[in-house]
Amino acid sequence: MTDASHRQLSTVERAYQLARSGTCRSVEDIRRRLTTERYESVQAHLSGASIKRDLIALCKAAIAVD
Repeated sequence: MTDASHRQLSTVERAYQLARSGTCRSVEDIRRRLTTERYESVQAHLSGASIKRDLIALCKAAIAVD
């Protein structure tokens, strides 16, 4: 998937995609990646306890599979 195709996803959708991919090991890794990919309002989108909990769980699951 190219950077252009990533841009079709919302910030939250891309965050979940990154968490499932195994390329990010933490929410902070996801934030950095989204910022690098020029997504807007990254901090605001990923600041809630529920989304952080979900992303952490997905990161751990993806790492366990590798």
